[in-house]
Amino acid sequence: MFAAALVLACAFGTVTYAAAEVTPPSVLDTIAVPAGNSGYLVGHAFGSQGYTCLPTSTGGAAWNPTARPEATLFTDLFGQQFQIITHFQSVNANPKAGVSVPQSGNATWQSSLDSSRVWMVKVNGIDPSSEIANCSHTGSIQCLLLQSVGNKKGPTGGNLLANTTFIQRLNTSGGAVPTSACTVGQTQLVGYTAGYFFFRADKE
Repeated sequence: MFAAALVLACAFGTVTYAAAEVTPPSVLDTIAVPAGNSGYLVGHAFGSQGYTCLPTSTGGAAWNPTARPEATLFTDLFGQQFQIITHFQSVNANPKAGVSVPQSGNATWQSSLDSSRVWMVKVNGIDPSSEIANCSHTGSIQCLLLQSVGNKKGPTGGNLLANTTFIQRLNTSGGAVPTSACTVGQTQLVGYTAGYFFFRADKE
């Protein structure tokens, strides 16, 4: 147990140190993070987008393009992939002033190291194209700019994600809305990978 705790402590220290080393890639202005925020963390995501088939106004059925995300984010530590964050949908437990919390919840990222969380909403997105750097996998889910609508420290005060202001989802591969016919109530998970870049406000 001591060895496991030592590895975890070293990993947490490495992630914290690496936070100061992140240089986000260049992106189109559409999904650029506003000035005054700097990248501090990156996670490589492996997960799925969950889709549900709903009735249409014409009496048919179609896949709802709004997906439910589930993913695990990793970083490279000690020559291995180390889990740092989980991504899912949950109720915003600490909304910012003026934020209305939807019953369906918000996209959530929770630190695997200190349980701090951030809830996000989409600001803008771009469809991948072979001509767009860092968003080139045509037919995949959008590359996104997301903004925080709530943050919360971990139960022991951990703050890896507690000050996150924006996230960029880049280099997406897979995850797009199914193109198959469906019946109402049917669900389908579509696998995807992506890079998530985390930003926080610059210190004045």
